[in-house]
Amino acid sequence: MNRLKTLQGLAGAALLATAPVTWANTYVYVSNATDGTLSSYELSADGLLQPLALTDAGAGVMPLALSPDHTRLYASIRAKPFSVATYAIDPKNGALKHLKNSTVADSLAYISTDKAGHYLFGASYGEDLVSVNTINANGVVTDYVQQVVKTGPNAHSIIVDGTNRFVYAANLGSDQYLEFKFDAASGQLTPLGHVDLPKGSGPRHPALSSDNRFIYLLSEMAGTVTTLAIDPQTGRLRVLFEVNTLPADSGMVHGVVRPVVKPGQPAPPAIPDHAIWAADIKLTPDGRFLYTSERTGSTVSVFSVDRDSGKPSFVRTIKVEQQPRGITVDPSGKWLLVTGEKSAEVGVYAIDPQHGTLTRRSSAPSGKGANWVQAVSYP
Repeated sequence: MNRLKTLQGLAGAALLATAPVTWANTYVYVSNATDGTLSSYELSADGLLQPLALTDAGAGVMPLALSPDHTRLYASIRAKPFSVATYAIDPKNGALKHLKNSTVADSLAYISTDKAGHYLFGASYGEDLVSVNTINANGVVTDYVQQVVKTGPNAHSIIVDGTNRFVYAANLGSDQYLEFKFDAASGQLTPLGHVDLPKGSGPRHPALSSDNRFIYLLSEMAGTVTTLAIDPQTGRLRVLFEVNTLPADSGMVHGVVRPVVKPGQPAPPAIPDHAIWAADIKLTPDGRFLYTSERTGSTVSVFSVDRDSGKPSFVRTIKVEQQPRGITVDPSGKWLLVTGEKSAEVGVYAIDPQHGTLTRRSSAPSGKGANWVQAVSYP
């Protein structure tokens, strides 16, 4: 328990600090969906990425999540039998030790935990639901799926707010962002309502500001970021701003919902070559800069953020790994890591401390179908 409190305190300090935090060890984990493996790396203070190990996880391994005390890594296995794997992380060398594969409600496209590390949330794109599994005292996800909530078409993410009182889930197919009250004692979700997004926008992944005032919601087909204000008493959301992630001259057209094709079903219609296909969104720990990835054009977009109003302002777009599915900012806020589903490398980009702009610093080999990327640091 003391270790939990210590690491939570360090993580909180890192979020709120304006000066860089010094970490002894930083490790990076990438899920390789096609290979069914997890790649482990060490990230040096000067941005070099050193491969450490390759861990068998299972075909279709994709979403990753950390326990709040940073001692456990969770990985969603999206091939049957659907499960979430729990790994222990050795903070001295980044090694992963498999502890258990646990039964979950369905193929989970997104996983996260509550702030106490007692519950695992999941969102299933194909079965239109969000779910809650318990996590035991050893930080291992259990087989107990204690709640399943049907959401409407294509649930694509689920996160808890900073107070551990409210949960939000993106419904890509119905263009809604769902609001729930969360009971941290029982782990129960109670629907509060939802926010309607523009038709056909496809809300996908969120980023929560460290002060818990704003959620930045990336829409997959529209290629927009919507800033939502959180009411601290009720947990309800209010739309403040919407900005484009791509410049007007990008040549991209509005994207389409990409259906899950099940055995025996006909192939879906062809998708335009230049359809927007936004993927991931991340904030720097100090909240000053925001990044989004777009797969069709293989780009990452950079935004500066007014922390008082919550408004992001577009800065520029750069070319990155091919079909960039996952991005993350390391805990120091100095490096953006990018995985590409069709790239043989993971890229490391230096974040300019004044403007947030990106400069490629290094790379390391990745597996096939590189998907999710997670960084964790230890003092």
